[in-house]
Amino acid sequence: MRFSSRLTSAAFISLILSLRLPASLRSQEPNSSTALASTAQPEAPAPQNPSAPPQSSSQAQPNPNAASQTPDTNNPPKHQPPPQPKRILGIMPNYRAVSAGQIPPPPTPREAFVIATKNSFDYSAFVFVGVTSLLAEGTDAHTQLGKGVGGYWAYYWRGCLDKTDGNYWVDWAMPTVFHQDERYYAMGEGGIFKRGIYAASRELITPDYHGKNGFNASEVLGRGISQAISLAYYPSKTQTPSAFGEKYAYAVGRDAITNVFREFWPDINQHLFHRHH
Repeated sequence: MRFSSRLTSAAFISLILSLRLPASLRSQEPNSSTALASTAQPEAPAPQNPSAPPQSSSQAQPNPNAASQTPDTNNPPKHQPPPQPKRILGIMPNYRAVSAGQIPPPPTPREAFVIATKNSFDYSAFVFVGVTSLLAEGTDAHTQLGKGVGGYWAYYWRGCLDKTDGNYWVDWAMPTVFHQDERYYAMGEGGIFKRGIYAASRELITPDYHGKNGFNASEVLGRGISQAISLAYYPSKTQTPSAFGEKYAYAVGRDAITNVFREFWPDINQHLFHRHH
């Protein structure tokens, strides 16, 4: 009886002490339910403005390619030279020309044969030989060939044979043997003097199948062989070393002038006739 009364007194004292505990200390005591809730639930995201539109991933993250997409005002795009046409003045064939800046694969023997055939049997070739034969007949270049219609025909068929023979030797046979590219690669830009010298020098310099420039044996030897063959069907008075050298120099010089005309014709066509390809 005495033990139970003491136990009751002790419980009553502890209850009084707990009621008198300061509020500051009671607030520091952990709440088990709150602690469990804080550990069980992740932190909520920050609230957003419901009236603002949602941002896409491209707007939220910077574009690493934005600088490359901005036009460079300090380095404007380079002027592209006008391309080489298939025909000059709509008449003269220009199949051997390659536009400035282009590097096509080396021609095959079949492609070189096709170029030689087109240059030899194009309608403009017969017109060109007709004009040169008329000039030769008028100036009595070969007095043994005569004058008049008979003389003109004698000049004409020999001129056609010269042109055809030279095209196949220079454009097909010799390039196939020496593995050289006889097409004309236009420069397309630079000073007039520089471009003119470049165009004329292609008679002595040409690339091989690997793009390496070297001595143009195809032109030099091809023209020499074709002129040597022509000695068989021209009058005997012209079968002299000086006459041979004169014809050979004329053939090489004609090709050099043709290259110069190829080089500048796209610019003439664009600026003088205002034609764009």
